[in-house]
Amino acid sequence: MCNYVDYQGIIVKVESDLISPLNFSLRKGTIPSFKVLETELSYAFLDVNPLAKGHTVGGSTERCAFIPDALVNFAYESLADLLPVAKRVAKALDAPNYNILQNNGKLAHQVVEHVHFHIIPKPNEEEGLGVGWPGKTADKEELKALAEQISAKI
Repeated sequence: MCNYVDYQGIIVKVESDLISPLNFSLRKGTIPSFKVLETELSYAFLDVNPLAKGHTVGGSTERCAFIPDALVNFAYESLADLLPVAKRVAKALDAPNYNILQNNGKLAHQVVEHVHFHIIPKPNEEEGLGVGWPGKTADKEELKALAEQISAKI
């Protein structure tokens, strides 16, 4: 299979049907990256448009766009690889506060159609991920019905 990937203005041709074209290009070096971790199942690198110093992106080498499509072993093992990276980023920058973010779908601001996680240090109020949390008081009966609806699908 041959794919063309536009990664931040660089058009890259990759040939692989086993792993993500983007991930393949990063690992092969076709797309330059500043690697912090590489395993059989995962690849993590510094984001070239960071929200804060140390902003790291990591994901599975499996080819899938959305979390529900990921094979369980790839998703779990990839995340198991990335959680220690988050701790090391925090330690290296002396920034114990950070966000781990995964966007799933365009409405959720997923730009690259490949399952990946952002490790975003939050050294102060100005840097890092800015998140609003416009919570609303929920009706208890609606919550009960929704919990039953979700539980029935599990």
